[in-house]
Amino acid sequence: MGTYRKGQDEVSINQGRRIADAKQAVITLYNDVYVMPVQRTDIKVLGRSMLGAMHAGINGMWRGKYATDHDVTVAKKLAYVMCGGDLSEPTPVSEQYLLDLEREAFLSLTGEKKTLERIQSVLKTGKPLRN
Repeated sequence: MGTYRKGQDEVSINQGRRIADAKQAVITLYNDVYVMPVQRTDIKVLGRSMLGAMHAGINGMWRGKYATDHDVTVAKKLAYVMCGGDLSEPTPVSEQYLLDLEREAFLSLTGEKKTLERIQSVLKTGKPLRN
């Protein structure tokens, strides 16, 4: 197999074997009786009060010309996730709740042309695009 271990990671050198090596790694995990960690249910998020503060900071970055319009769009989505969405007060939430908010935010951003341009830029050049 054209792989070597780097710490806990396996790195596949042969591009033609990457899928086969990945499949074998999954089978090995399964056979070693991998048990998924228990997700947390006690993550404290701050809700609307922190969301308002974050929006003020984002607006300040935009007004100071440190952030583009699309930076603002992305930052507001991220702030929404970090604050736990539209909660009226600080609340403990589950890890799954935050993952669902994150997925929703990411999928909505992929509907934006500028997001797709940014992703394409990173994949092609390895550098972020400021659009």
